[in-house]
Amino acid sequence: MKNASFIFSKEQLDYSFSDTHPFNQKRILLTLDLLEKSGAIQESDIISPRMATDAELLLAHDSKFIDIVKRAGKGLLHGDVGNIYGIGTDDTPIFPNMHEASALLVGGTLTAVDEVMEGRSKYALNLGGGLHHGFHGRASGFCVYNDSSVAIKYLQKKYGARVLYIDTDAHHGDGVQWSFYDDPSVCTLSIHETGRYLFPGTGNVTERGNGTGYGTSFNFPIDAFTEDESFLSIYKTAIKEVTEFFKPDVILTQNGADAHYFDPLTHLYGTMEIFKEIPRIAREIADEYCDGKWIAVGGGGYDIWRVVPRAWAHIWLAMTNNPAPTGPLPADWLAKWQEQSPVPLIPTWEDPHPLYESIPRKAEITEKNEHMLNRALHIIRNEQMSK
Repeated sequence: MKNASFIFSKEQLDYSFSDTHPFNQKRILLTLDLLEKSGAIQESDIISPRMATDAELLLAHDSKFIDIVKRAGKGLLHGDVGNIYGIGTDDTPIFPNMHEASALLVGGTLTAVDEVMEGRSKYALNLGGGLHHGFHGRASGFCVYNDSSVAIKYLQKKYGARVLYIDTDAHHGDGVQWSFYDDPSVCTLSIHETGRYLFPGTGNVTERGNGTGYGTSFNFPIDAFTEDESFLSIYKTAIKEVTEFFKPDVILTQNGADAHYFDPLTHLYGTMEIFKEIPRIAREIADEYCDGKWIAVGGGGYDIWRVVPRAWAHIWLAMTNNPAPTGPLPADWLAKWQEQSPVPLIPTWEDPHPLYESIPRKAEITEKNEHMLNRALHIIRNEQMSK
């Protein structure tokens, strides 16, 4: 068994709305090149994704929606029909061959699932995935098809698996949550910036699941300007207690890199420290509770030059048991990409210090986040006290 598989093909970059759209898949190429120039990945580690079939997409999406996406990508959608289905909007514009590009990203996550569940690899990473805002019959927030929702349904159907989905994107993982809101065999855990000021506006601690699924939805909405220490305290506590409570067969993590201070779309004050720790803790939890079965996907991350490559590289480094690197980035990587970058690249694995001015409300923000954490976990803690 391989330690880890990296799912990638250049065709994943075809998921492209426009040259000026904030969702830019060049970040995958930047990450892979950083890993290659660091000597951390070999050609034999890379596996090409397959395209998801219509039958697989139907596990989590409506047939009419899939048909609309196909027609849109071929220029056959007229008027504002697409708006009803969330496509042709400013967030999710129509682009050529939209269906094929979107289905390939889903297929990449399914490829990662099969690598892990069929025992060819202990862990698997598909940075092209993580499109967590897609709904059953509607695109949303840069996401056409929801690869994580399809993959979880696929894990249930093909492998009979009990799945824990962990989402650390700065935006709430709404599409995945609502797909499994009443399903007791899937647990969703999302740590995100509060929806008071940020899309999609959901993910309150009171969203706990419905019917037999009540108690399997966990949301940890952190305050704007949250820094590393508070973020990681919540993450470590939440992932440990929820995993012990739910006892999954496999873990699927969504690894948005938009909680960083530099991200242009969010208001959190994370540094590279959180992106170094997030995957290492996920691996430890997977090893302890799931015999190592861990599938990771990408997600948000809109500073593609200074943040995403370094952040996402840490996922692969954690999967391959490489120590977190320090010091300068490879000189040939910096030289290659600085020519294209509109901003000066960060030349080291660590962020410069200090990255920002001190926040006067730090103590207040930390206290609010701790109170929120206790509220979010009260289902688990009350059950433990009653035993």
